[in-house]
Amino acid sequence: MTYEPRVYRETTDSPDLVGFSVSTAETGLYIHAESQLAEEALAAAGEVRAQVKRHVGSHGDFGSSLGPLPEPAGCPQVVARMYRAARQAGTGPMAAVAGAIAEYVGERLLAYSPQVIVENGGDIFLATRVPRIVAIRAGRSTLSDRVGLVIAGGVKLGVCTSSGTVGHSHSSGQADAAVVVAEKAPLADAIATAMANRVGSPQDCQSAVAWAAELGDIIGAVAICGETMAVWGEIELRPLAGEIPPTS
Repeated sequence: MTYEPRVYRETTDSPDLVGFSVSTAETGLYIHAESQLAEEALAAAGEVRAQVKRHVGSHGDFGSSLGPLPEPAGCPQVVARMYRAARQAGTGPMAAVAGAIAEYVGERLLAYSPQVIVENGGDIFLATRVPRIVAIRAGRSTLSDRVGLVIAGGVKLGVCTSSGTVGHSHSSGQADAAVVVAEKAPLADAIATAMANRVGSPQDCQSAVAWAAELGDIIGAVAICGETMAVWGEIELRPLAGEIPPTS
């Protein structure tokens, strides 16, 4: 598969950091750090892809299951995190793969830069000393790029987005954006996937974020479908264009 630049990548407010891209096989990452670390990032991406690929090769259902699976003993930490995220979210383990890769690469880069942002297909691992703003891209919705999540300084977390109308991810819903903020990016990724599956119409946005809230271990959630947006949790939204519309 060839790498295709993603139009939403300039959606994180980080003018103080150096931005660069790396790609290997199907994985394309856009990264911000305090210095150019493309070589280190590429090595880390290769490591984590190899670990996941080996596990898929020896546990075929890991790559295809749409539901949680028992975690085998002795699997790599990144794979274990995917199993655990899937169990909590009620998804297959691969629903957490983009967040898991972003987190793995980001944690490796923290050895070289105390501030790192790794974006992998709309799923972000972020470690920052200063406040940042992450724009929410919501496809066909007129709310797309009008609202940003304010991320406080001094945090390390995941901000992951799933959609039934944007991108190539499998979704049985019609959410234009289902966004989850959590301390662990694989968990944020899996719950965002499951939350997006629960949004079949604008009327489902509120129940979807309420469902995510009940799972625990997340900081906040946003669901957007059409002109409707529902928000839950300890998160701050900031208008990027015009006023923030009323939320439920």
